[in-house]
Amino acid sequence: MEFIEVTGKTVDDAITESLIKLGTTSDKIEYEVIEKGSSGFLGIGSRPAVIRVRKKFSLEDVIQEFLDNVFKAMDMEVEVLINKDENSKIYEVELKGADMGVLIGKRGQTLDSLQYLVNLAANKQSDEYVKVKLDTEDYRKRRRETLENLAKNIAYKVKRTKKPVSLEPMNPFERRVIHSALQGDKFVTTHSEGEEPYRHVVVTLKRNK
Repeated sequence: MEFIEVTGKTVDDAITESLIKLGTTSDKIEYEVIEKGSSGFLGIGSRPAVIRVRKKFSLEDVIQEFLDNVFKAMDMEVEVLINKDENSKIYEVELKGADMGVLIGKRGQTLDSLQYLVNLAANKQSDEYVKVKLDTEDYRKRRRETLENLAKNIAYKVKRTKKPVSLEPMNPFERRVIHSALQGDKFVTTHSEGEEPYRHVVVTLKRNK
């Protein structure tokens, strides 16, 4: 948030006025005094106090403001719930509202793109790397379960036909799910081929099997 200039008879008055304008409390602002002000002599030559003030920003504020602006541009009413894991630098963001399918997009592409952009916005304001995870309607969990079932079905097909199978292009998260789902399989192995955004997983029979 940009600094604003606020005046008052005294610095304390200017601070109070700034709290009213910003709709916040004194522990959530930062300011610098531009002019201390002077009462003059018998009111003659008096000068108001002037401060430059703004709300202290937090990464939660950055994430909230960024998403609010996106949803405003999309003419969508979306509730943004932000939860930070105190033991890590991960921000879990849950989006709630009507027609969340629009935000998910085909195979989660819209949600992934929005997640990428909000990560850029957050890390631009952070001195250390943070990760923002976006989800809505439990999509990530449901997608993981779908991919794990897909992996098992493809593995069965490879074992039966003894021929490798190439899956459709997937993002890094989805490819990791496939690799993880089959890493303990005694008969098949997985690897990725191609360049982004067409990189995909290939499931093959292990040579010694």
